[in-house]
Amino acid sequence: MKQRYLILRHPILNFSSIVYFLVFSFLLSPIAATAADITEQLHRPINKSAVRELRDQADTLLQTGKQQRISGSLDQAVKSWLNALEIYHSIGELKAQGLIYDFLSEGYLQLGRYSEAEDAMRRRLAIARDVKDFQSQIFALNNIGTLLLQQGEPASSAKTFTQALEIARHIQNLEGQGLSLSNLGLATARLGNYNQAIQLYENALTFRRQTGDLIGEANTFNNLGDAYLAANNYQGTISTYGAALRLAKSKSDRINELRAIDGLVAAHSAVGRHERAFDLLQQRLALAQELRNLREELKSFESYAQLHEKLGNYQNARNFYERAILTARTLQDSKQEVSLVDKLTQMMRKVSVKGTRD
Repeated sequence: MKQRYLILRHPILNFSSIVYFLVFSFLLSPIAATAADITEQLHRPINKSAVRELRDQADTLLQTGKQQRISGSLDQAVKSWLNALEIYHSIGELKAQGLIYDFLSEGYLQLGRYSEAEDAMRRRLAIARDVKDFQSQIFALNNIGTLLLQQGEPASSAKTFTQALEIARHIQNLEGQGLSLSNLGLATARLGNYNQAIQLYENALTFRRQTGDLIGEANTFNNLGDAYLAANNYQGTISTYGAALRLAKSKSDRINELRAIDGLVAAHSAVGRHERAFDLLQQRLALAQELRNLREELKSFESYAQLHEKLGNYQNARNFYERAILTARTLQDSKQEVSLVDKLTQMMRKVSVKGTRD
């Protein structure tokens, strides 16, 4: 009750003076803004020219990052993209932010910063969902699934690829269905379900042929070859890797070409076609040297060494192991160098024991 009559009991103010005070205050004070007015002001750009200037600045940083990536300065590229992202965020450019997250994902992956790469991918997915960009959702989910697969989580990656496949089917996106099926096959194979993986890859090939994606088709053929090899189906393995090799050569796709050769070497060696395996290794080494790729040269030398060792050609095997060791040393890859030295040492011990018995 005290609170109700507090104003009326004030020793100075009476009812008429209170009314006068309120009216006078109203006339001198600006009209109070509504919540809608405030929201509108917050979202209203200061002026169009300022926004355009900021957007141009962010676009320049985006292009600078691309050039830095090409020149090999990935750390600097990431910094440029982060600066661009901050500007795009300040002016509410959602689509541009999504594009930046794509570049950041790629940059972080190449730098080996996987947790940051995953965060960028998930933010990309969130933006794609906000703007109802279903195609970007498909590719963002495939990127996340691929990273999960690389981190040794095939079950989680399979669920993610399945989500991407469902969206692709819903919007009848052929490219998305081909990619998602191929990746789902990869996750399924990692779980040991090779026959199911083979079916998924074959379905993926149907979509990839329809879109004319020859590089994607070559990649799926290589995945299919891996599944056939794991299932000990050498006839299917050789024909599938062969198809991948032909497609990769037609598009100068060196990554898939090297993968296909590796698969064919393994398959032909398994069925005793060693001469064909050596022919393929010769092609592999020539390709690696043409590309001036020391890492791939090292792999070629090691494959030569292992095949010679398998056939009992220990001197040839030793020569190739030593060439591989020298290449690893040139690459300053101490881990690979130690591994190769260990393999050579084990082989020489085996040769020594065999010589003693003979």
